[in-house]
Amino acid sequence: MCKSVVSLIGVLASSTLPALADEPCGDLGECRVLIEVNATDGDIGFHVLFDGEGWEEAQLSGPGGQPLFDAEASSMLADQTLTENFFESAEPVCEEALREEPEEEVVTLPEFLARFPAGNYGFSLDGGEQVGSTMLTHTLPAAPADVEFDGKWISWRYGEDLGECTTWPEGFMVAPEEAILAYEVAMEPDDDALSKFGYRVVVPASVHQVLVPRAYLKALPAGTPLKVEVGAIEGRDDGSFGNQTFSEADGFCNLRNQMQCESEEE
Repeated sequence: MCKSVVSLIGVLASSTLPALADEPCGDLGECRVLIEVNATDGDIGFHVLFDGEGWEEAQLSGPGGQPLFDAEASSMLADQTLTENFFESAEPVCEEALREEPEEEVVTLPEFLARFPAGNYGFSLDGGEQVGSTMLTHTLPAAPADVEFDGKWISWRYGEDLGECTTWPEGFMVAPEEAILAYEVAMEPDDDALSKFGYRVVVPASVHQVLVPRAYLKALPAGTPLKVEVGAIEGRDDGSFGNQTFSEADGFCNLRNQMQCESEEE
């Protein structure tokens, strides 16, 4: 691939997205905790983001004050000090039927929600008092459904369930569509050599289709296999982004006529 093509795809892939976290968050620049459900693969994870200036040690505590996370820099990194930190938990499958190995952990949705209760999660720096907090809810968006790509447009609709995660707590319901603030839409080549070059955008919840930039598609070889991901994002009371549920779809390719994809691969 020529240098100009690589440069173009790289710019599209690294476009700056809107801030997703509470800003400000007490004395922190921002903070966020959320639940992410992959409805297609059937797994659930806990994500954390916070940003504070010049710290050497950071702690996260749960709603009851129980310590959940403690990170400490050392040596020359402690001299430099840290700012932003983002991490994701492991993402165990949510149903026994999805277990691929006997030793693989299974954590159902009721078990996961009990493990990470709704409430305020607090952040402390350098062993001091809490400097910021943010809310975790159990309001989970439904998985986007009917995710499609027609050669130009990515489209979807708001769904009704959590895909592969079918075991729910008693009385649990997915969030109504009006609780959704945004969708995150991503496309990337389903090809190891090109997979790092993706297109990603966040759009308001009223949007249910996105026109993929022609420049991005032209930068990829014709017929490149493509996969698409669409995530519904909960809107918190303060206007920040909350929990997310993603759906994935593949079998697409970089051709205007998607009926030609299979024959092109052959």
